Amino acid sequence: MCLLYLMLQDSQVETLLSIIHDWLDGQGFYACKIRKLPMVYEHGHEHYYVVWETGCPTNGYSLEWWTDDVPGNRSSASYHFVKAQYKMIDRSHHRYSVIIGPVGLATKVHYRTTSHNKATAQYSITRHNETELTRVLVIADNQNGPAEFRKVLSSVRKHYGSNNVPDAILHVGDSLQNTNKLSDWQNQLFSPLEDGGGFQHRSPTVFVPGNHDHDKARTPNNGNLYTDMYHGVLTTYGLGDPVVVNGTYHRFFHTASLGSARVIVLDSECPSAEQSEFLERELQSEAFQSAQFRIVAVHVPPYIEFWDPYTWSERGEKHWGEHIRLEYDPLFRRHNVDLVISGHQHNYQRGTVQRDPQLADSGSITYAIVGGAGGELDLERVENWKMYNVTYLDHHFVSLEVDNRQLRWLAKNKAGTVIDQFNIVR
Repeated sequence: MCLLYLMLQDSQVETLLSIIHDWLDGQGFYACKIRKLPMVYEHGHEHYYVVWETGCPTNGYSLEWWTDDVPGNRSSASYHFVKAQYKMIDRSHHRYSVIIGPVGLATKVHYRTTSHNKATAQYSITRHNETELTRVLVIADNQNGPAEFRKVLSSVRKHYGSNNVPDAILHVGDSLQNTNKLSDWQNQLFSPLEDGGGFQHRSPTVFVPGNHDHDKARTPNNGNLYTDMYHGVLTTYGLGDPVVVNGTYHRFFHTASLGSARVIVLDSECPSAEQSEFLERELQSEAFQSAQFRIVAVHVPPYIEFWDPYTWSERGEKHWGEHIRLEYDPLFRRHNVDLVISGHQHNYQRGTVQRDPQLADSGSITYAIVGGAGGELDLERVENWKMYNVTYLDHHFVSLEVDNRQLRWLAKNKAGTVIDQFNIVR
């Protein structure tokens, strides 16, 4: 056993131990260990949401976080010790969460979780201002395909190098198949990420909800076991309350800044008057209009071309994204959106068109579908919008670099071969 431990990397040890503890759970034994190491999500412009899990309830779990006033220098003024919020999922899954922030203008944020007898490693988040290079990993639709997802993540790790991580992850939805199955959370999301380099500890995820990530009830216990962080994110003084309460629901739609890009995140599954009002307000806001690059991230694309023909025609799934195409897309074009990023369709497409075909000087808008992080591929065409310049029917990821007045888009397949690229220069 000691030899096996030495042969495996730390992340592989964690996954092996997770499998062993799952078996012990089935036998009625519950190991008191960290089952899921911390995952950090973007939570507003100066906050982060951190979630982790143990195999038994542990009193006194807290999170220590601090910032660097000067690189490498920790001062008492920047040091914080926050008691974790606790949620029992079942007898052997005990979730803890903490909101970090506000972090102000800090360029480095460090954190670790602690209890009376154990602590995780220290993790560090690197923050960049709008004039500096920000590297973003863009993925979507890894659900129900952990083997392919691992291959994609292996290519991602080679792309960034063994000692580097992206500055952020933009996950455009469908991170697992069934939110009510704890095994799906572990096997389709947490374990592949851990084995793929542990980016989720240090690269904050901007999460875009997909149709498999939650149900539409927006009630307590609605399956958002590890992604209930955006409740109250629109209210500055509600940032400290990520827990769903009776009579309210998750509001996943919000904004995020990635370097000199401003990103509007929409919830394609739950259109509402509130979301429509939010979208119009944000599109016209000074922060969005003054950004070098204006991006919208929404799981269901406005223009879908590949799907299962039967469910598309006979089960009405062709209507899923109609509100995005008919209501939202005219607003995208009117308010000078540069890039619309979606998933849902399990392959890669990218098209750049004039915002207004009747006006030669209306500028262009690019639509990108990046739904190939692991799920079963969509290979059958159901529509032809005659707008996509590139179509690639295999698994892939995207490296998005926002570098002051340049946006660089590089799509690679799971073997690391470039399948598409484009730049926007101001």
